[in-house]
Amino acid sequence: MKLYLTPHACSLAVDIVARELDAPLALEWVDVRAKRLRDGSDYYKVNAKGQVPTLELDDGERLTEGPVIVQYLADRYPGNDLLAPAGTMERYRTLEWLNFIGTELHKGFTPLFRPTTPAEYREIARQNLQARLQWLNDQLAGREFLTGPAFTVADAYCYTIVMWTKLHDIDISPWPHLKAYLARIASRESVKAAERAELEAKASP
Repeated sequence: MKLYLTPHACSLAVDIVARELDAPLALEWVDVRAKRLRDGSDYYKVNAKGQVPTLELDDGERLTEGPVIVQYLADRYPGNDLLAPAGTMERYRTLEWLNFIGTELHKGFTPLFRPTTPAEYREIARQNLQARLQWLNDQLAGREFLTGPAFTVADAYCYTIVMWTKLHDIDISPWPHLKAYLARIASRESVKAAERAELEAKASP
């Protein structure tokens, strides 16, 4: 399988999950702003949305949307703790978190990435994010990970998105549970390897 991704994007979550599963993926780095691959070809021909991640399967079929791709990978490699079996409440709790992260956190950062966002709306967006991060911090009191003691696909996604606070100078020190949670995830070998791959991609011409 091939994963199309770019540094500092939500595609990092997919790479982390793949490494947790020991799922072999070929990484194809994308210039998302130019919509070009490393060889100069048009990324829109891979994904008409022009976004990452895209997962190309062995048969050539492609999946988009990170929360869906991580579910696919976890189901393809059964017997893991990353996603509980279909029909269980544990699975729906993980999906509940995936939905919250995607709608409240991921999209909450979007205005901060757009240079055309007016300054007054940037401040509103930051305030909204801070309220969501405070709520997240409160949920993490007494928990190692989002759903309990086990790292799941939701944690890979949450870590990826919340780390965007660094890109936008949002201080997380007011949220000690969240800060400790991020440190726990950052110490995982899958995360270290995925982040090293991003650094190497950025350093490559």
